Amino acid sequence: MNITIIGAGYVGLVTGVCLAEFGHRVVCVDKDEEKIAKLR
Repeated sequence: MNITIIGAGYVGLVTGVCLAEFGHRVVCVDKDEEKIAKLR
């Protein structure tokens, strides 16, 4: 399943990681470009 998470704060990031561990393809979107760069 493809899932998009809006907001890569604590809740969004933890949710995204958990869903990815279950085998889903997860994309996190956040307005803070520095935060996204660190996650890559």
